[in-house]
Amino acid sequence: MPAADSAPPTADPREATLRRLLRITWSYRADCLQLLGLQLAVVFLTVAAIVLAGVGIDFVRHCADRTVPAPALPFFVPDGATDKAVLVWLGLGILGAAILRALIAFVFGLVSVRFLHGRIVVNLRSQVFAKLQQLSFRFFDSNASGSIINRVTSDAHAIRLFIEGVILQLAIIAITLAACAAYMLSADWRLTLACLSVLPIQIWFAIRFSRKVRPAYEENRELMDGMVLGFSENVQGIQVVKGFALESRVQARFAGWSEAIRLQKRKVFGEVALFWPVIDGLNRLSMAVLIGYGGWMVARQEIALGTGLVVFAGLLQQFSAQVTTLAAVVDNAQVSLAGAKRIFEILDTDPGVATEAGATSPGRFLGRVAFEDVSFEYQENATVLRQLSFAAEPGQRIAIAGATGAGKSALLSLIPRFYDPRSGRVTLDGHDIRTLPLPELRRQVGIVFQENFLFSNTIAANIAFGHPDATQERIERAARIAGAHTFIMALAEGYETFLGEGGVNLSGGQRQRIAIARALLLEPTVLLLDDPTSAIDPETEKEIMEAMEAAMVGRTTFIVAHRLSTLRRADQILVLDHGKLVQTGTHAQLMAQDGHYRRAILVQSEEAVA
Repeated sequence: MPAADSAPPTADPREATLRRLLRITWSYRADCLQLLGLQLAVVFLTVAAIVLAGVGIDFVRHCADRTVPAPALPFFVPDGATDKAVLVWLGLGILGAAILRALIAFVFGLVSVRFLHGRIVVNLRSQVFAKLQQLSFRFFDSNASGSIINRVTSDAHAIRLFIEGVILQLAIIAITLAACAAYMLSADWRLTLACLSVLPIQIWFAIRFSRKVRPAYEENRELMDGMVLGFSENVQGIQVVKGFALESRVQARFAGWSEAIRLQKRKVFGEVALFWPVIDGLNRLSMAVLIGYGGWMVARQEIALGTGLVVFAGLLQQFSAQVTTLAAVVDNAQVSLAGAKRIFEILDTDPGVATEAGATSPGRFLGRVAFEDVSFEYQENATVLRQLSFAAEPGQRIAIAGATGAGKSALLSLIPRFYDPRSGRVTLDGHDIRTLPLPELRRQVGIVFQENFLFSNTIAANIAFGHPDATQERIERAARIAGAHTFIMALAEGYETFLGEGGVNLSGGQRQRIAIARALLLEPTVLLLDDPTSAIDPETEKEIMEAMEAAMVGRTTFIVAHRLSTLRRADQILVLDHGKLVQTGTHAQLMAQDGHYRRAILVQSEEAVA
């Protein structure tokens, strides 16, 4: 699918959205013209069948009463044919038109599904998903997962609906109305104007309906986001819900979200309930005018019964049906504009963190990491790190200590450029990391998070996630270093054991060890461990840390740590307090000082004794 390019800023965001939708439609003009050509053939055959029926009625009247003029016969009726033969030919013409119309309609349906559902929706979802992969953590921090999921799964249909339910339908309506109006005017312009006298009222009512429901559809999308988010959180947190016996409260909350959506939809349905009967009533008024005025004209022999009144009635039904469809187009336009706006919001979002133009690779890194007067904030005016400066030499093990909220995880997140600092810079081997290709930088940094996510796949696939082509030997070597090989082999299917969502069929310690193996498989230059043993018992922690000793050799390792055993092994300890670096040194050096670190260790020791 051609890229949904950005629109220049305009005073009306809806106008900008509409222009972008039109540009996307234009990029598919060949497919749209193909569908339009098929629909044009359907319209032609529909009108032809109605006209042939009118000719047949007039010919039957002529056969019954020779004083009634014979109608002009179509080209396929042979000259000199008997009355019976003429009726047979007319019947075959109507049947042929119906069969051909059905076949073309079938082809139209196949082409429509292949084009609209098979290409547009799939390609758009791929575009949105690809854009999500480029966005920085700031986007995900400020947007609920339910809203993001809803946009990719539901709102992606907005552009399909615009092309199918608005643009193509408008073209089909225009062609059908033009064909019907042209024949009707050629038959009798007075009757045509009389029958179409209600059309301005229908157009005015459609415009009014559009303006009324426009904001309601946007509100509905926001309410749906909230419900999807609530449902997602409830499924993910089902253990907490059941653990606190809050099933009834959660049910009540979900019922509240559903009720809010229902009440909001009632506003729209109220307008719809008024709109459709009015449009239908005006259509029937047109038919009443036709029967009354047209019947009077037939009685005065100003128009024929078949090719006049009957054909008029058939074409007027087609005309009315298209006017009714026009009302649906108005409805579709509001739905598609609301959904497309939310899709374009994602596509237009600044990635925030991206590879800068002219970024070059220096090759394999040694692993010297330095922070130079770095300040950082997740949100404006909420500083998390304040003027941090330190350097970690290649192969050093750096422990980061501090109370909850001191900024330990924030510090780690700046090294692989999950975020960019507000001021100052982070360097790797003397290179500002903003000047390095982002994918290469992150391949040099292995990460084990405090809460690690495992995918619904095999254990081997999870370990090799960062290197899908890794051999089984490399996978097992990483698992051994992480202390995971023994428990994996104890499973019935070993490395081919399929994990449930989030690795639910493993213990917390087992999940953590697989995550460590996943990081080690890349053989990174820099290793980030965000309190990786917090969910592991002391005995298992000891096994893992001993196994990782060899893995840490030659790698610059940052460990967020609270346990004394980990802190003692560090070459340098960074002590953070409210985002400031208040102390640096080894365990022995810091214990010799009367500072935050010593006081925290003493408190920990007292708690251990108690």
